[in-house]
Amino acid sequence: MPPRPTAAPSPRTRLRRVPEKAAYDRATIEAILDAMPVAHVGYVMDGAPVVIPTLQWREGDHIYWHGSSASRSLKAGRGAQVCVTVTLVDGMVMARSGFEHSVNHRSVMIFGEARAITDLAEKRRHLQAMFDKIFPGRWETLRPITDKELTATGILTLPISEASAKIGAHAPGGSDAEEDRSFPVWSGILPISLATGTPIPAPDLPEGVTLPEGLKRWRFGEIPG
Repeated sequence: MPPRPTAAPSPRTRLRRVPEKAAYDRATIEAILDAMPVAHVGYVMDGAPVVIPTLQWREGDHIYWHGSSASRSLKAGRGAQVCVTVTLVDGMVMARSGFEHSVNHRSVMIFGEARAITDLAEKRRHLQAMFDKIFPGRWETLRPITDKELTATGILTLPISEASAKIGAHAPGGSDAEEDRSFPVWSGILPISLATGTPIPAPDLPEGVTLPEGLKRWRFGEIPG
């Protein structure tokens, strides 16, 4: 079955400058969302814009993010228009002029009205889905979440219906103007990748508790699912 396209670009999602960098197909948008759990959510609070970093995860046609139920930003987002941005940085583009320096990246912007998840059973399902997405197999090994913890956790969701991706993918030297190509300065790409370091165990782990195989293989930006 072909990927479901998003709606036609809206005035908010249409990329006007360098439109060839835009992608509106669902497959591209979902791939970026699934590869990067860190998102920045833009709210309007007390009449001013505020951008909050958080973890996001996708379930089908919706994205979700969570925080404290007492959070001012989550309260401001309930039933309000928000903007969620997810970005992967792939490299710094070194050109022969300052004007042509750039960043190779993949990003998604999603607009819409955020809805709050309030039912405790539904919260539990979505939090388990987050763990299954980011840390597969871990939820079943944890101390069960309590109703008190679920009440203290706020979850907002947004449909992936007004969204666009932007992809910058310069080849080495590809950003240089033709007249600059003979200028004697290094031009190329400084690749950027996220790496997972050696796990650091808690000092009070009971004897015999070892690092699960799933966490041994865990790599940031390579989320199964």
